[in-house]
Amino acid sequence: MSSLKEICSGLPLHPVPENRGRKRGIPHAPVRTPNLTAQEEKLALQNSLRYFPPELHQLLASEFEDELRRYGHIYMYRFYPHIEMRAYPIEEYPCKIKSAAAIMHMIMNNLDPSVAQFPQELVTYGGNGQVFSNWAQFWLVMQYLSEVTEEQTLVMYSGHPLGLFPSHLHAPRLVITNGMVVPNYSSRDEYEKMFAMGVTMYGQMTAGSYCYIGPQGIVHGTVLTVLNAGRRYLGVEDLAGKVFVTSGLGGMSGAQAKAAVIVGCVGIIAEVDEAALLKRYKQGWLMEITDSLDHCIALVRNARKNKTSLSLGYHGNVVDLWERLVYELDTTGELLVDLGSDQTSCHNPFSGGYYPVQLSFGEANQLMSADPGTFRALVQESLRRQVAAINKLSDKGMFFWDYGNAFLLEAQRAGADVEKGGANKTEFRYPSYVQHIMGDIFSLGFGPFRWVCTSGDPQDLSTTDLIAASVLEDAIHQGVSTSVKQQYHDNIRWIQEAGRHSLVVGSQARILYSDQKGRVSIAVAINQAIAEGRIKAPVVLSRDHHDVSGTDSPYRETSNIYDGSAFCADMAVQNFVGDAFRGATWVALHNGGGVGWGEVINGGFGLVLDGSSEAEKRAKMMLSWDVSNGVARRCWSGNTYAYETICQAMDENGKLKVTLPHVVDEGILEQALHH
Repeated sequence: MSSLKEICSGLPLHPVPENRGRKRGIPHAPVRTPNLTAQEEKLALQNSLRYFPPELHQLLASEFEDELRRYGHIYMYRFYPHIEMRAYPIEEYPCKIKSAAAIMHMIMNNLDPSVAQFPQELVTYGGNGQVFSNWAQFWLVMQYLSEVTEEQTLVMYSGHPLGLFPSHLHAPRLVITNGMVVPNYSSRDEYEKMFAMGVTMYGQMTAGSYCYIGPQGIVHGTVLTVLNAGRRYLGVEDLAGKVFVTSGLGGMSGAQAKAAVIVGCVGIIAEVDEAALLKRYKQGWLMEITDSLDHCIALVRNARKNKTSLSLGYHGNVVDLWERLVYELDTTGELLVDLGSDQTSCHNPFSGGYYPVQLSFGEANQLMSADPGTFRALVQESLRRQVAAINKLSDKGMFFWDYGNAFLLEAQRAGADVEKGGANKTEFRYPSYVQHIMGDIFSLGFGPFRWVCTSGDPQDLSTTDLIAASVLEDAIHQGVSTSVKQQYHDNIRWIQEAGRHSLVVGSQARILYSDQKGRVSIAVAINQAIAEGRIKAPVVLSRDHHDVSGTDSPYRETSNIYDGSAFCADMAVQNFVGDAFRGATWVALHNGGGVGWGEVINGGFGLVLDGSSEAEKRAKMMLSWDVSNGVARRCWSGNTYAYETICQAMDENGKLKVTLPHVVDEGILEQALHH
């Protein structure tokens, strides 16, 4: 068993570790099919071997070639660390500076087997969200972080550590870019080749930025989404007896099971991968599991009648579940579902993100690599069947939304009936959850703010929970608008109940949705608690990239931008740059995330609070920009909530000056166009 000191000592070369290959008994990433030419295979092998001295090339060449042939990528399984991979307390990392130790804490959490979806393939979530491309990169990054000083910055190119470069005290200690491919070459097929050659990487959102905190992050977002869906679609605050049907129990989608219990509805979540289903059941996030549709329907009827909360995992394909619900409607006249969505990894539909109903899980895994063309055709047929069933239920009163996973986009590409007549190209028959639910929340400046207590002590997390709830309660007492007040109340309830819901998986982390004022106030209060010794070690502030300013994604985060700029990525890029020079400890910019490669540009940050006055100054400046940037952009696009929010921010900060839009009369436009 290696120690942290050994992990930080660079690649283990004298001697090289034994090659144990893939571990049994843990989930593994599906086999990739990059379709490399002979020259590209040669490059892939050459690019992997260059991490090692020439005397090892003979030993490693055939081994790496075998990995490439069998798995479609060179992960370097030989160098998988022989250590318990988890977020160790910050003081245990052998570093020169605390901020570097905090980054190590976050990296090892992303690779913790209790957190990561495919830990040996360095995939944290989403089926292909990589932390690094191979294990050599992990060893080198840990070594660099153990050596970095306050006058250096570690530069990361798509998983590859380019090196430590001279900088200065106020610069980020780490700058990450993932998947920054020239736009004309940013296709899925090109990506598969480039990833196999080891020259680019899909970091999802918080996988490649080292800021994932386990499914808790999406639990809270799902809670808010389902609560607000009930308010908007059903006109109710109490979801008792209301049935929510969806799919997916993986790294992100697994949150749906817990969210159903928290909001008090009846949640049925289909999952084809038994390992993922059992993982959530053992965590206590699923109350019941079954592989019988008859049993599933009976449990739903009972919970619906008695208005009892239920999170039920159905081990099977969600298309079978949707079609059974249609059958029940046709034969009994009873609509058993009120709300519906989907969280399969449709951003990656042909490489394990979506399993077609015609095949078993095992059959699908074999066919996707053996015959990709046939597999693709079956996926698209399955999507058409799924949409047909959803449409029938929707026509009778069920409300369905796209969860930003590219479900409707891929269904459209498959020829399913999801078109919306007279709409722009970011709109479908059903709305995305951003268009109808989260978009206005973003425009108010609210988004998934989070923090990690690097001591690893649950008591520190409890202290931060009390601080956050107190800050939001004080803000309400000082007076806020009705819409902001509702968001604060939802998040106070969340933070007060978080402890009893056992949400922590991996690091001692918490998430809540907050606006600019709340984020800054919480950060300042936590920093003060560290200074006073009430919190024992530094705290890392971060957020999901899925936020007010962090992501340009026309089919998700910016799908409610209707001025024609939804496909423009200035906001996310400006956010990355602005966070870097306003005090972030590290910053990341990614291609892909959420709805997939080539569909999104997104970024994130980490900011280490250590109790110093300098940390407070950085937090105030950086967090204010990190929210105001996106609110200003949403204001310019014509969102009324964003207009009001940015005007209030300007009233409170005389240095903030934002260009405001004037309202254009529709009649003048019509007159001019028909002149």
